[in-house]
Amino acid sequence: MSMLQVSDLSVSYGGSRILDGVSFSVEAGQWLMIIGPNGAGKTTVINAVSQGAPYTGTVLFEGTDVKTMKSRELARCVGVLTQNHYVGYGFTVEEVIRLGSYAHRPGLFEKGRDDSEARVADAVEKTGMERFLKQSVLTLSGGELQRAFLAQLFVQDPRMLLLDEPTNHLDLIYQKQVFALVRKWMDDTGGAVISVVHDLSLARAYGTHALLMKHGRTVDFGPIGDVMTPENINGVYGMDVYDWMRTMYGQWVQE
Repeated sequence: MSMLQVSDLSVSYGGSRILDGVSFSVEAGQWLMIIGPNGAGKTTVINAVSQGAPYTGTVLFEGTDVKTMKSRELARCVGVLTQNHYVGYGFTVEEVIRLGSYAHRPGLFEKGRDDSEARVADAVEKTGMERFLKQSVLTLSGGELQRAFLAQLFVQDPRMLLLDEPTNHLDLIYQKQVFALVRKWMDDTGGAVISVVHDLSLARAYGTHALLMKHGRTVDFGPIGDVMTPENINGVYGMDVYDWMRTMYGQWVQE
């Protein structure tokens, strides 16, 4: 059984079909990269899977329809990291990170986990946020803020991470840090990741599988090397992407 099985996923807004019959699956230990040009519907896939957008079709997490899950149950299965965090409150970094414990707080008749302090300490250490704990999140840079919310996800302790362009607008050093942290999380937990990315080099470097999309439809899905072929990529982007990448790389090759 797949960790996540998405079948015939379709989303419409105002009479316009944004997603049209998208299907894919993700196994434990896999990192699925969702790639394609602007307007392909990549972010909408993340929104639908995380129950942030109405859809038709089915989304099953380990065989259970996610529409039937309560919010805490869903949070223990999937965690979402977006590209932008519009924070208008003066919470400290520590307070923001601790919000990740929500998924494991006991309900009226439930027994909660007692390892929240250990999970918070581990998440803070992994993301290198120790020196920012008492600082307001309003004072953080973009990369620091993204690491704070990534730490919150680690405290949440889901089985799968959904990342919507997690390093968009971040400096190179922060791109490297975030993707390295996510890969280590995968190695440590055996979890799975789905990422929306624009940078095809990042997709190729970190992904195990890819979902290539255009105009809300699936062009190809499978192992990353099978999907990111010159024929597929050049056809979707309407240009010789491989030649362009070689040209850009050539500027950095020293004689």
